[in-house]
Amino acid sequence: MHFVEHGAGTPVLAIHGWTPDHRLMLGCLEPLFATRPGYRRLYPDLPAMGKSPADGVNSSDDMLAALEKFVDAEIGAEPFLLIGESYGGYLARALAHRRPDQVHGLALICPIGTKAFAADRTVPQFEVRRSDGVVLDPELAAQFDGMAVVRTAETARRFAEEVLPGLEVANQGAMSRIQGAWELSAGPELGTYERPALFLTGRQDSITGYEDVYALLPHYPYASFAVLDTAGHNLQIEQPVLFNALVGEWLDRVAR
Repeated sequence: MHFVEHGAGTPVLAIHGWTPDHRLMLGCLEPLFATRPGYRRLYPDLPAMGKSPADGVNSSDDMLAALEKFVDAEIGAEPFLLIGESYGGYLARALAHRRPDQVHGLALICPIGTKAFAADRTVPQFEVRRSDGVVLDPELAAQFDGMAVVRTAETARRFAEEVLPGLEVANQGAMSRIQGAWELSAGPELGTYERPALFLTGRQDSITGYEDVYALLPHYPYASFAVLDTAGHNLQIEQPVLFNALVGEWLDRVAR
C-alpha cells in the first residue's frame, strides 16, 4: 500500500474511510502531532483508494489482510496506536481485537457501528447547523453540501484539500467489487478490547450516526464516548478544537 510517514517514535497507524485517501487523516492529525513529539505517524491509502492498487482485494476480509500485511512490513512486532475514520474505524476495530497486545490504544472518528450497511443504520436526518453563506464552486458543492453540517468557507477549504482529492481518484469499479463482500466474515469484535479507546461521533452525522456506535461500548470497557453537537460525518473539520482536545486526552491516557 502507498503511504506517507511523518515523525519518529511510537508508531501511530491512521486509517481513512471509504473513498477518500490518506490526506483525510493527515489533515486532521498532523496539526495535533505538531505539538506532540515522539510519534511516528503512518498514513496509508487503502486498496482501491488514493495511490494503492486493489490487486487481489475483493472483500473487507482482504482489506483487513492487507492492513495486517502493512503492519508486519512497516511496524513489525512493535506496539503501536491505531486511529480509524468511518470504514477505517470498522477495520481498526477488527485489527485492535486481533492484536490486543500490540495495539496499545484505539481511537475512532465517526466509525461504522453495529450495522455495516448504510441502509440498516440508525442515523439522524441531515441538517445544516451553521453556515456563513459561502458561495462554492459547483463541483465542490456537489460533494460537500450533502454532508456539511457546518457549511463555512473554512470547512469547505479543508474538505477541498483533505477529502475531495481522494474522492476524485478512487477506483470506483474495484470498490464496487469489494462492496459485494462488505462485512467482515468474523466481525470486528472478538471479545473485549481492554486498553484506552476513544469514540468520536457527530450528533448530526447522517452517514454513520451515533446510536449504533454507542451499542459497541460493552466491548470497550476503557473507552470514552463523545457525541458532538453541530458535527456530522466531517466532525474532524467541523469541531477541530474539541477534536484536538479529545484525541489529545486519549493520547495522554495511552501514555499513562
